[in-house]
Amino acid sequence: MSPEQIASNVDDHVRIGPYQLPGRVVLAPMAGISDAPFRRLCVDHGAALAATEMTLASHGVRATARAGSRLDFSETKGLRAVQIAGSEPAMMANAAREAVQLGAQIVDINMGCPAKKVCRKLAGSALLKDEDLVRKILDAVVEASHVPVTLKIRTGWNSENRNGVEIAKLAEQSGVTALAVHGRTRACGYKGEAEYETIRKIKSAVNIPVFANGDIDTPEKAFHVLNVTKADGVMIGRGAQGQPWLFDQVTNFILKKVHVPIPSMETRRDIILSHLDAMYRFYGERIGVRVAKKHLTWYCKSLTNSDDLRFRFVRAESSNEQMQLTRNYFDCSH
Repeated sequence: MSPEQIASNVDDHVRIGPYQLPGRVVLAPMAGISDAPFRRLCVDHGAALAATEMTLASHGVRATARAGSRLDFSETKGLRAVQIAGSEPAMMANAAREAVQLGAQIVDINMGCPAKKVCRKLAGSALLKDEDLVRKILDAVVEASHVPVTLKIRTGWNSENRNGVEIAKLAEQSGVTALAVHGRTRACGYKGEAEYETIRKIKSAVNIPVFANGDIDTPEKAFHVLNVTKADGVMIGRGAQGQPWLFDQVTNFILKKVHVPIPSMETRRDIILSHLDAMYRFYGERIGVRVAKKHLTWYCKSLTNSDDLRFRFVRAESSNEQMQLTRNYFDCSH
């Protein structure tokens, strides 16, 4: 498929229930990463949707989405999508109701997380083993929500049990309005290369929008994945860490065949400093300093001669020190 054909396929925006997304590139919910500052940053740089990180239904959405928490979505920019996970239909339905009462416009169900601590509770991708339970959870959440329900899955439990097509059909039958598929099985974790052929089969088996996910870290890779899977859009997770501008780059390459270069040093400086400030304000000094360390480490991957900055930054004990180290790096890079 040529870039022109891809472009013609993506002229019409993706719809999730009554909502028309402003683009075809969305942020993947990531535990410990998709907090309010990062979601806002990604939306500012072209992400068409940015759901919260996963909330375990057993913990309760209302309890975990308090102001200033990782799950706080009260000031979300764009559509407010909340991801929930769990293995008990009634508990999942209650979590969905709580999310909607708090202002969620989309409820996303996680059946893709491969983390052992989640799968041990028969949540996340562990649910793919039990299609009957999947159906009960989907039915319960859809019935409890008066907003669109979406679903994130993997291609199956392991290489011998790739049942993504069957799960996708169940989702569509239950009233799920969109699907995101990570191109690995639960057993794969994040190892090896994502396989996209199952995503292609899933897309051809259902009539709801499908977002392809897995190993998308460049505009060219996004184009390749759309070409192979025929998906309606792409979902970017780890690829956005340290390069939130990737959403704009992918969108421009897909729609306009334009290669948008990596932002200038001055622009990256402003993005990083703004992101750091947002984290300190959102979390407060102690937690903000800690959370900032991993994000700055990811940013350093695109910064030349940044080893010393990274070394000093992760050992800094105050936000003022972290900010000054970052400013000094860019001042010396000119």
